[in-house]
Amino acid sequence: MNLFTALRAAWPATLEEPAILLDGGQSYSWQDLDRATAMLANLLDSLKLKGVNGRPPVVAAHVDKSVESLLLYLATLRAGAVYLPLNPAYKAAELDYFVADARPAVLVCRPQDQDWVVPLAAHRHVKHLFTLGDQQTGSLLAHAAVQSDQHDTAKRQSDDLAAILYTSGTTGRSKGAMLTHGNLLSNARTLLRHWDWRTDDVLIHALPIFHIHGLFVASHCALLAGTPMRWLGKFDAATVIRHIKDTHRPRATVFMGVPTMYGRLLQDPELTGAHCDHMRLFVSGSAPLLPAAFEDFQAMTGHTILERYGMSETGMLCSNPCRPREGHRVSGSVGPALPGVQVRIVDDAGAVCPVDAVGHVEVKGPNVFVGYLGMPDKTAEAFTADGWFRTGDVGRIDDLSYIHLVGRAKDLIITGGFNVYPAEVESHIDKMPGVLESAVVGVPHPDFGEGVIAVVVPTPDAQLDEAAMIRALKNMIAGYKVPKRIVVTDELPRNAMGKVQKNLLRLTYQDACQG
Repeated sequence: MNLFTALRAAWPATLEEPAILLDGGQSYSWQDLDRATAMLANLLDSLKLKGVNGRPPVVAAHVDKSVESLLLYLATLRAGAVYLPLNPAYKAAELDYFVADARPAVLVCRPQDQDWVVPLAAHRHVKHLFTLGDQQTGSLLAHAAVQSDQHDTAKRQSDDLAAILYTSGTTGRSKGAMLTHGNLLSNARTLLRHWDWRTDDVLIHALPIFHIHGLFVASHCALLAGTPMRWLGKFDAATVIRHIKDTHRPRATVFMGVPTMYGRLLQDPELTGAHCDHMRLFVSGSAPLLPAAFEDFQAMTGHTILERYGMSETGMLCSNPCRPREGHRVSGSVGPALPGVQVRIVDDAGAVCPVDAVGHVEVKGPNVFVGYLGMPDKTAEAFTADGWFRTGDVGRIDDLSYIHLVGRAKDLIITGGFNVYPAEVESHIDKMPGVLESAVVGVPHPDFGEGVIAVVVPTPDAQLDEAAMIRALKNMIAGYKVPKRIVVTDELPRNAMGKVQKNLLRLTYQDACQG
């Protein structure tokens, strides 16, 4: 089944009811969503798009968060194409890689980026380029406006490709995880049941929608339940609290965020138990939540945050219980495996570990992706002979079947909920004048969970300027990847095999982002 068909079937019979409410009073009804996605889907149909290598055509979106960018995603599903969301913070070199790899038939960018995206798209032979701004501007909407507001959703099977999400690894280049209609639908249905989604729930949507948390977990839950969203273009603690406190109907009941967001909410004295008494569920994911934040939030609001665990390749895998009768929400744990998902811990030889023994996390289920785009070897490496996906994470399962993650594959950094691939940042630093070599690691950060820092060895007689290097990097890579600090040292610690000991760097510079 086409995922859009399932989502559309869940919408209220009275389509005039509000579906998305903006901060400021404007709203979109379910009828608006239906008509707008039909017009955008008809536009895509009119382009006679062609895929490559037997895959459906890809629609890539390098745009800011807006209701219209969500509608573009839904319209892409409706037209039977494949959606590729890209972080709008990506610079030219980053975008060029993804376009060259995914070979989209359509690329949608921000109006302010058009001047540098046009030659990039032409060089990569993208046939159709549109713009989309966050204030209902751009050529995409202008072209869609002349299309019919009726559309017959394209027929798709559950194993047909629906989306591509690029995921940072720890070695090699970024990989495009291919997700099917069945992958996404099965995971959304499981979350609705496990999180007891109600017909009167209202989600505060403050997450970006270029990755799995905001686009699939949050949006799919509301859309598949036919319940409204209070839509924020970006996260702001005071604005979120204002929506929590707002007594106008429909009142908010659910909030999903990353640990950085919860840290900022805790800094605002307006967040109180009295203001949160009507809230039903607070969910945290994309990075580990510090135990102190878990406990402080309980004390301040009376609510216990529900932590869960997922990946771009798999959607959600584990979740702390929603219903009290099913158990407690445990700080530092991501809870048991979700219904229909299997999780096991294995040792280096592939044997299943006993209870509480630490090993490699492997998973299986209908939510697990079908492979990496154009990388059959990497796909084969990612799966065991008996069909389990190797997550690359390290953890243990306790005697209550709760999963505890104790580490991530090699050196992946998660800062503010975003993945940073150290080798990519190092490659840019190593090319800078006066740099002999560098090592990028994550260290504790009071706001982002982990802060990116770089430890750099200069060439002989070179004088490195930390501020100037950071300024230069901001023009090369997305802001969240730019090191918070650049530390100059005479040499990097190495083991007997010559490998840089990043664990020692993390320990040595653990206070580098503490003020």
